[in-house]
Amino acid sequence: MTEEKAARLAAIRAAKAAAKTEAAVTDTTQLIPPAAPQRVRSKQAVEPMVDEDLLAMSFPTLLLMLLAVGAGALGAVVLVPLWLPGLTASLLSAEPKAYWYLARSSAFVSYGLLWLAMIFGLLMTSRAARLWPGGPVAFDLHQHASLLGLAFALFHALILLGDAYIQADLRQVLVPFAYTGYQPLWVGLGQVGFYLMLIVSLSFYLKGMLGRTAWRVIHTLSFAMFVLALAHGVLSGSDSDTLWAQQIYWGTGGSVLFLTLYRVLMVQRKNVIASPAS
Repeated sequence: MTEEKAARLAAIRAAKAAAKTEAAVTDTTQLIPPAAPQRVRSKQAVEPMVDEDLLAMSFPTLLLMLLAVGAGALGAVVLVPLWLPGLTASLLSAEPKAYWYLARSSAFVSYGLLWLAMIFGLLMTSRAARLWPGGPVAFDLHQHASLLGLAFALFHALILLGDAYIQADLRQVLVPFAYTGYQPLWVGLGQVGFYLMLIVSLSFYLKGMLGRTAWRVIHTLSFAMFVLALAHGVLSGSDSDTLWAQQIYWGTGGSVLFLTLYRVLMVQRKNVIASPAS
């Protein structure tokens, strides 16, 4: 009987010890908060907002802006002589200048915005934007400058419909190389540059559909676009012989060339560091 009682006591003690261990494990489990699933859900909820914020403006807003610019330019061609009789003498004289001045000024504004877009884009890809003005700021400026440059380029083209010297119709303004009057080759190359600018600008909104590789390939068209815009301005612009215009073209072209070479050298340096020693 003594051995039987001892066995029972041992079994009772073992059961109590197991119960205490199970209770301790349960208490410890209850103390651990289920934080991981909440963090994952929070991250997933934030990502779409971040993607939307990367766009400088929504696509409907961009489309509305371009339509407004087009309507404004066409409206200026028709309504300015009626609303501002004081300009009628200039607009309808043997050498009208008002539309020509508007076309020239909008061309330089568009070119300046295109140059800014190139500069900020190169600063981002060469990592120099971390020094100034900062990655997010450079990205926003890059997109806004591109879209505004596109709008001013459209205005520059359409306002020429009112110029009596150019004498271009809507088809000649919109179709590359359809115009056969003043400097047709360089005007046509400028038109090609405009459509390249349009493609690059729209690629911001199609990046998810295109994929990163195709988007990067399309984005390299920016270099061809800038070269065409520069050639169009230098070889067809009526101000190209002036000192101030030459300074603008040399300064903008030289700075883009410098940052492009800097970017190429940085990529080569990175590849050399990453490659194993021979």
